[in-house]
Amino acid sequence: ALAQALDARDVILLEGDVGAGKTHFARSLIQSILTSVEDVPSPTFTLVQTYDTTKGEVWHADLYRLTDTREIEELGLTEAFDAAICLIEWPDRLASLRPDDALDITLLTSDAETHRTLTAAWRDPRWTARLTDWTL
Repeated sequence: ALAQALDARDVILLEGDVGAGKTHFARSLIQSILTSVEDVPSPTFTLVQTYDTTKGEVWHADLYRLTDTREIEELGLTEAFDAAICLIEWPDRLASLRPDDALDITLLTSDAETHRTLTAAWRDPRWTARLTDWTL
């Protein structure tokens, strides 16, 4: 449902510990809007995976291994913020490059292995209207 509310220039910042479900969440979102069925691997080693979707280009980035914001710029991620839907795991690595208008999603594990708690937060008022159906 969230994927249907997204448009180019939307940035989703996925936070949570290792194993919290960030990649699973991103994978499910991407698969729901792909133009054709394809594998959606974790970008842990490639750093960024891109996809053509019914909503335009989607960038899925895992910044866990990055140590400097110059690496983020070299990946072209800051330009992607202005043109694509971007799903960013480990957004703390963005530092000053973190978009102010992003949707923040935090995933927390629970005692039950198959359960997660998802919290969404945003500052930009455009998210309020667009996510009404999703956040109920």
